[in-house]
Amino acid sequence: MQECFPLMAQSTSQLAGRSAYQMGAFSLLAATAVILAALGFEHLGGFDPCQLCLQQRYAYYVGIPLLFIALVSLSVDRPRLATGLFALASVIFLLNAGFGVYHSGIEWKLWEGPATCASGSLKPLSSSGAGLLKSLATRTVASCGEAQVRFLGLSFAGWNVIACLVLMTSTLKAAFQSSILR
Repeated sequence: MQECFPLMAQSTSQLAGRSAYQMGAFSLLAATAVILAALGFEHLGGFDPCQLCLQQRYAYYVGIPLLFIALVSLSVDRPRLATGLFALASVIFLLNAGFGVYHSGIEWKLWEGPATCASGSLKPLSSSGAGLLKSLATRTVASCGEAQVRFLGLSFAGWNVIACLVLMTSTLKAAFQSSILR
């Protein structure tokens, strides 16, 4: 019978471990794809990020290493650590989704943004060493209240909300699945 149904021969914890790892790997790859897309739109596509756009990236800069360490933890049979890291990543992405809603509300003129979101555009960076430092010091950012582009009715901030909710869900699922391994 086990030859016909190989999954039945595996224990519940083995299946949960595999599912946790797969869901965690999906989350890691998806988060990496989102931040690479944001950086690509900025550096290759010429879209200027605003101050809130730049701040929304922090969740990815923290979440990606957390997800990687959680996957390593699962690989070395440390499911409690993995559960905690997946849960922490889930909270980070949920908070970032909320931050994205806040930013989207500013773009839709539902509320005012912070004073640091004044309008302005990014100046091109100098390619020389000294010029680069000077241009970084004098660089201004785009206005937070104006969406540079909308795709299917959503700005980059709106798409970030969707991405973060997907990431929150997948990391939370990985946390629950890895908690079975305890």
